[in-house]
Amino acid sequence: MAPAADPNSTGSTGGGATRDQASVKVPAKEPKKKDEKKDEDLSEEDLALKQQLELYVERAQDSDTGLQKAALESMRQEIRTATSSMTSVPKPLKFLRPHYGTLQAYYEKMADSDLKKLLADILSVLALTMSPEGERASLKYRLLGSEGDIGSWGHEYVRNLAGEISQEYSKQQTEEALIDDLMVLVGQIVAFHMKHNAEPEAVDLLMEVEDLDLLVEHVDNANYKRTCLYLTSSAKYLPGPDDLLVLDIAYAIYMKFEEFPRALQIALYLDNMQYVKQVFTSCNDLQKKQQFCFILARHGITFKLDNEMCPEDEEREVLQEIVNNTKLNEGYLTLARDIEVMEPKSPEDIYKAHLLDGRSSGGGSVDSARQNLAATFVNAFVNAGFGQDKLMTVPLEASSGGSSTSWLFKNKDHGKASAAASLGMILLWDVDSGLAQLDKYFHSTDTHVIAGALLGVGIVNCGIKNEYDPALALLADYIDKEDSYIRIGAIMGLGLAYAGSQNEQIRSKLTPILGDAKASLDVIAFTAVSLGLVYVGSCNEEVAQAIIFALMDRSESELGEPLTRLLSLGLGLLYLGKQENVEATAEVSKTFNEKIRKHCDMTLLSCAYAGTGNVLKVQHFLGQCAQHLEKGETYQGPAVLGIAMVAMAEELGLEMAIRSLEHLLQYGEQNIRRAVPLALGLLCISNPKVNVMDTLSRLSHDADTEVAMAAIISLGLIGAGTNNARIAGMLRNLSSYYYKDASLLFCVRIAQGLVHLGKGLLTLAPYHSERFLLSPTALAGLVTLLHACLDMKALILGKYHYVLYFLVLAMQPRMLMTVDENLKPLSVPVRVGQAVDVVGQAGRPKTITGFQTHSTPVLLSAGDRAELATEKYVPLSPILEGFVILKENPEFREDN
Repeated sequence: MAPAADPNSTGSTGGGATRDQASVKVPAKEPKKKDEKKDEDLSEEDLALKQQLELYVERAQDSDTGLQKAALESMRQEIRTATSSMTSVPKPLKFLRPHYGTLQAYYEKMADSDLKKLLADILSVLALTMSPEGERASLKYRLLGSEGDIGSWGHEYVRNLAGEISQEYSKQQTEEALIDDLMVLVGQIVAFHMKHNAEPEAVDLLMEVEDLDLLVEHVDNANYKRTCLYLTSSAKYLPGPDDLLVLDIAYAIYMKFEEFPRALQIALYLDNMQYVKQVFTSCNDLQKKQQFCFILARHGITFKLDNEMCPEDEEREVLQEIVNNTKLNEGYLTLARDIEVMEPKSPEDIYKAHLLDGRSSGGGSVDSARQNLAATFVNAFVNAGFGQDKLMTVPLEASSGGSSTSWLFKNKDHGKASAAASLGMILLWDVDSGLAQLDKYFHSTDTHVIAGALLGVGIVNCGIKNEYDPALALLADYIDKEDSYIRIGAIMGLGLAYAGSQNEQIRSKLTPILGDAKASLDVIAFTAVSLGLVYVGSCNEEVAQAIIFALMDRSESELGEPLTRLLSLGLGLLYLGKQENVEATAEVSKTFNEKIRKHCDMTLLSCAYAGTGNVLKVQHFLGQCAQHLEKGETYQGPAVLGIAMVAMAEELGLEMAIRSLEHLLQYGEQNIRRAVPLALGLLCISNPKVNVMDTLSRLSHDADTEVAMAAIISLGLIGAGTNNARIAGMLRNLSSYYYKDASLLFCVRIAQGLVHLGKGLLTLAPYHSERFLLSPTALAGLVTLLHACLDMKALILGKYHYVLYFLVLAMQPRMLMTVDENLKPLSVPVRVGQAVDVVGQAGRPKTITGFQTHSTPVLLSAGDRAELATEKYVPLSPILEGFVILKENPEFREDN
C-alpha cells in the first residue's frame, strides 16, 4: 500500500492516481497559477527544497553526462534521506509528482547506460505514489534498474514491491512467462524482511510465489521461532495441500535449529511417523527423548521404539514405559494428594439434595433401579482413577454384614454390567490392582456381571499400553461366547484397551464377527465401533471392507434400528481426520439401501474432515440441515454433529459454528433441534462458555423431551471436570424440576457426574499442546458417545447405557506436573494465566495475561497457559502441559 496522502499535498496518491493520469502524461503547463498559490503556503525550507528538486529534474535531462549523474545522485540522496510522518507522503516525492511524466518520457529516450539504470531506480520509487492501479510500474522500473540494495529505499517501498510481485506472479503463471528475474528480487525482499522483523510478510510473499523452501535459508537463530509460529498458526486457515506444505517447512526449520519438541508436535499434527522417528534419531540427549515420550503418551498413539531411535536396551525400556503411559496413574495421584482431594466422594455428595427446597429428589422411589444405575455412573465418573470410592471398593468388613458386591446387586439385569465395569473406571490407569480387583467378578454366575468385568478390563487398560497385553489375554476367550452381553463386554473392552493401536491380532479376532450370520445386531454394531477405535484414522481397507459388507448384509427391518447407525460410525472412525482419503469409501456408501445411505454419507464426511476447520464442508453440512424432511429421516443428526466436528479446529470457526447452530435451533426441524445441543457440547467440551451454557440451560426445559435430554447431557459435557458452580447449580435445580420423570432425572444425574469428573482434575477436551494437537482416540470416544446420544431412548436409556464409558477414551488429567531428571515430582513456582495470541507481534510480548503464581503440580483450565516463574530450571518442552522434565539451569546464580 502507498502511504496516505497529506491533506496539503497536490493531487492524490496511490489508488487515486488514475484521476491524475492526464496531468501525468503531458508535462504540466496549465496549472501554473494554482501552483503559485500553493507555493505561498509552503515554508521557506520546503520552497527551497522544491526549487532544488525542480533544478535536479532539469539537470537530469542535460546533455552533459557529468551534470546528469550529479543531478540523479542528488535526487536519489534527497529521496532516501527524506523522512515523513505516518500520514503524509515524503516531501521529495510530493514535489517530484508533477515531473513524473517528464522523467518517464525522458527515460524512454535515453541510451542504455548506468545513468539510465539510476533513473529507473528513481522512477521505481516515484511510481510508488504515482503509477495508476494495476500497472505495476514500480516493479517494472525496479527490474530495469540497477541490481542491488532495495532496502535503502525504505520499508514502504519494499512492501509495495512485494504486493506488485505477487500480482505479476499470478499473471505470469497463466502465461508461463520467465519468472527468474522476479525470483531474484523475491530473494532480496525476503532477506530484507527477515532482517527487519517482518517475518510474516516474508512468509506471505513466499506463499504467493509458491517458493516457501527459500525460507529455510533465510531464517536464523533470532527469528526462527517467530517465523515458525506464524507458519503453524496460518496453516489452519490455508486450503489443502498448502497447509501441509507450510507445516513441512516449519518442521524443517525446527529440525535445523534443533527445536525438537516443536518439530515432534508438527510431526504428530501431520501424522507422519517418519518425521517422529527422525526427531528421535536426530537427538542424542536421553532426557530430551524422555520428554518426547511424554508428548507421545499424551497424544495417545501407539509407538514402538527401535534400535535406531535408542540403541541402549535399558534406556529404550525406560522410554518405552513412558510412551506406554505407565506413569500416568502415579502422576495423577500425586496431583490429587497435592490438591488434597483423595477422600472418596459418594453420589449424595454430588447431588447435594439438601440444598433443594421441599421436594426431595426422587421422593419415595429412593432405591429405584434407574436411580441406582445413575448413582453407579456418577460414582464412577467422580472417583475415576482414584482407586477408592464408597460403593464399589468398600472392604468386606466395613459395611455391616454387606460387601462391595452388595452395591452391584442393587442394580437390575444389564445395570449390573455397568456397575461391575465402574470398578474399572475407579481404578483407571492402574492396570495391576485394577485387574486384581476385577478378577472376583469373573467367577460370578451372572452373565451381566461377567460382561461388566470384561468391559472393566478394557477401561482399566484404556490409554495404557503393556507389552504383555493383559487385556487381550483376558478378553480374547470371551468374544465368541453364546451370550451376547458377554460378547459385547469383551468386544467393547478390546476397543477401549487398544484404541488407536492398529493391533493385527484384534483385527483377526473381530472381523469374522462382522460376517457372522448368527451374531445379533448389537454384537455386530459394537464390533464395528471397536474396530473403528482400534484402527482410528488408519484408512485400513480390510477393516473398511468388512464393515461395508456387514452393512450390506443388514435386512430392511434392521436398517431402521439405531444400532445399525453405529456400523457407519465404525466405518467413519477409520477415516477420522484423513480428509479426501475417504472418497472411495464414500462412493461405495452411495450404493447402500436408501434407508442408511445418506446417514452413512454424512457420518463418513463428518469424521473425515473432523478437526480440519474446512469451511466448505461446514457449508455442505449446513446445506443438508436446510432441508425440511418427512419423519423418519435420520441423516441430519450426523450432519449437525459434523458442523461441530469440523469447526472445532480453531477459535474463529468455533464461534461462527455456535452462531450457525443457534439459527438451526430457530429454523430447523425437530430431528435437527435434537442434535444441536450435542454439537454445542462438542464445540465447548470441558470449556463452559457462558453463552453456550445459557442456550443449553434454556433447551433443558424444552417441550420436546429428546431436546431436553440432549441439552442436559451437553451441560455435563461442557462442564466436564471443571466443577463449574453455575452448571452444578443449574443441574441441581433441574433434578428437582424433573423429579417425577425417571428418564430426564437419569440424564441430570449423569451430567452431574460429568461436571465433577475426577473431582475436577480431569478434562474431556481432545485438544492438547496449547490446542495445537488433536488426539484421535479422544475425539473418537467423544464422537461415539454423541452418535449414541442421537437416539437417547433406544441406547442410553435402553440397555446400552454402558456406551457412556466410551468417554474414558477422552479422559486426561488437566495438569502440569514438573519432574526432575530422575522423573521424580519436583515442585517449582509457575505462573498460570489466560493464553494470549502473540503471532506476528513485535518484540517479545507476554504470552499469558492475568496470571497467578502457584507451585506445581497445578491444574490448567481451558485456555490456560503456564510458564516457569523461576530461572533455576530449564523446561525440556516449550509447552508446559502434562509431564514436563526440568533440567537445572547451569547459568543460574542464587542472589545472596
